[in-house]
Amino acid sequence: MAALLLDIRAGDEVILPSFTFVSTANAFVLRGARPVFVDIRPDTLNLDERLVESKITAKTRAIVAVHYAGVACEMEALLSIGERHRVPVVEDNAHGLFGTLHGRPLGSFGTFATLSFHETKNISCGEGGALLINDLSYSSRAEIIREKGTNRSLFFRGQVDKYGWVDLGSSYLPSEILSAVLFAQLTAHTSLQARRHTVWNRYSAELKDWAGENGVTLPTIPSGCEHPAHLFYMLLPTLERRQAFIAHMKAAGILTPFHYVPLHTSAMGQQLGSRSGDCPITENVSDRLVRLPLFGSLTAEEQAAVIERTKAFAV
Repeated sequence: MAALLLDIRAGDEVILPSFTFVSTANAFVLRGARPVFVDIRPDTLNLDERLVESKITAKTRAIVAVHYAGVACEMEALLSIGERHRVPVVEDNAHGLFGTLHGRPLGSFGTFATLSFHETKNISCGEGGALLINDLSYSSRAEIIREKGTNRSLFFRGQVDKYGWVDLGSSYLPSEILSAVLFAQLTAHTSLQARRHTVWNRYSAELKDWAGENGVTLPTIPSGCEHPAHLFYMLLPTLERRQAFIAHMKAAGILTPFHYVPLHTSAMGQQLGSRSGDCPITENVSDRLVRLPLFGSLTAEEQAAVIERTKAFAV
């Protein structure tokens, strides 16, 4: 929907990090745009705002900021760049619901922001998401696009006597059943978030010394950022040690997945003109990152077992 609202077309360019899920790129590639991948910061693993301006061309139509792990990108710098070049900023806030930057909610900075309610997210209805419209000049068309390109919503409000096909669109509306599942969690979000923060904070506190002794990097949370405890990751020293750690944890029945495979090194990324080596920090981080279990129903005893098994691994 963001790509449709921005009228993204063939030949346009969209700047985004390579370290993200494929949906971030697909939304724009499906409209014919070429993704221009930019490397990430080594601390927050977010889009490196210092590299963005050099990638802007006359074809640039959007800058996409992915708030990795719900930790805010440097939005002031990115918005300033976008304003200078008249390029809208879109927030991919799939990880960042309930996160803030200097007291302001993530998702409220860009022209648009996207949320995810996938099964892996803090608030979930299995699949689906939401588009936040921060520039209200786009709201009327957004309503049409989500209703299959029709002005059906105007008809329901009695503003037209019949509705018809007036624009591009698709069936973006969630079902009432999924919405009910989502609503129940949103009304209980305070308690759900408190539980996730308890788990996240315990990992951070109890693994700090072990990480320092073994050359393992824990998440960085800059001043002014309030994260939503979406995930807890660690960076092992090398790919070999990361793989050994995953095997070590799996032997105890503990799943510790990694992500992402850099988009610029993927088959599709290379087909679109990217090459290995374009984003060296992304490639390095992708080889070393691993995630610990973090979900609302994780018991204190289960988390203790995860921590104990982690500390038993000598890097």
